[in-house]
Amino acid sequence: MPLDWQWTCFADLRIADLYALLQLRSAVFVVEQNCVFQDLDGADAQAMHLLGFAAGSDAGLASGSAKPPQPQLLAYARCFPAGVKFAEASIGRVLTAPAARGTGLGHALMARAIEAVHAQWGAQPIRIGAQAHLADFYASHGFVDQGLPYLEDGIAHLEMLRTP
Repeated sequence: MPLDWQWTCFADLRIADLYALLQLRSAVFVVEQNCVFQDLDGADAQAMHLLGFAAGSDAGLASGSAKPPQPQLLAYARCFPAGVKFAEASIGRVLTAPAARGTGLGHALMARAIEAVHAQWGAQPIRIGAQAHLADFYASHGFVDQGLPYLEDGIAHLEMLRTP
C-alpha cells in the first residue's frame, strides 16, 4: 500500500493534518479500545510527528467541490528525542487506521519511525511503552521486553528497548 509520508514538528503541522491525526488517535485509542483517557497530554509540541497518508487519496472531496481533496491518514506515530518521555528517544501513539490493518502498514510505519528517529537525532537506543498484546509485533522490529510491565489507563503495557 503506497503512502505519502510526512515527518514534521508540531508547529509545522497543517490544521487539517492536526485534525486528522487527533481524530484518528481518538478513534483508535479512545473509541475502539474503549479507554477514556486524556490523549491531549501537552507533549505533542515536543514531538516530531510521522504521518502516512494514502497516496492519491480522494477522501474528503465533495461532489462538485473545487477544493483539493484532504488525503486520508492511514498511519501515525509520535516521536521524541531522548530525555522527554524516557531517558532514551521514544516512539509512541503508534497506530494504523482500522481499514488499513492486515496490509503490512504497521510494519512499514515502525520501520519508517525508527529510521526517522535515527535521522533526526542520531542512531541511539529507542524505548517504547508497548501494549502487552503487541509485544511480538515490536519484537519483530528489534525491541526487547525490559521486564517492566505496568498498567496504563487499564491496559497492560511493557517497556521495550531497541538498541542500534
